[in-house]
Amino acid sequence: MNPVAVADTVSEKTRVTLYFSLSLTDGQLVDSNVGGQAAQCVPGDGNLLPAFDACLLGLRAGDKKRYVIPAADAFGLRQDANLKRVPRNKFADDIELVPGLVVSFAAAEGGELPGVVHRLMGDMVEVDFNHPLAGRDIVFDVEIVDVVVDVVVDKEHANQTR
Repeated sequence: MNPVAVADTVSEKTRVTLYFSLSLTDGQLVDSNVGGQAAQCVPGDGNLLPAFDACLLGLRAGDKKRYVIPAADAFGLRQDANLKRVPRNKFADDIELVPGLVVSFAAAEGGELPGVVHRLMGDMVEVDFNHPLAGRDIVFDVEIVDVVVDVVVDKEHANQTR
């Protein structure tokens, strides 16, 4: 078993244990692990949006911070090009199409792509493929529990299990 090296501050070569909450500026809670199990991440590994990574850099164990991340840096701005018209007959007959309904579509590269029914237009359905939080500023509250050196980030150890 390898000893774990404690790091002073969060950097791209550290594994961070934290509690977080994401909310909208009106106070509506979007996601949180506060009161549950702490999450772990490695800033810069691509699992977090860059704006969230940037908020963590330089923090220390015990720090509690609040950041307001502008929509453009969080989940992006709403794009009209992501509103698509789909023929109503492309939906299963047993689906009651109503605005706000989330529907899964087959993605061109495989997997699924969620879309939200935006409005009904006769024999067409307008579906919104923007991220549900696009266009919204996000309040990011974070408490850093622990910061350790993450040896897996070192390219020599890239095959080690985290």
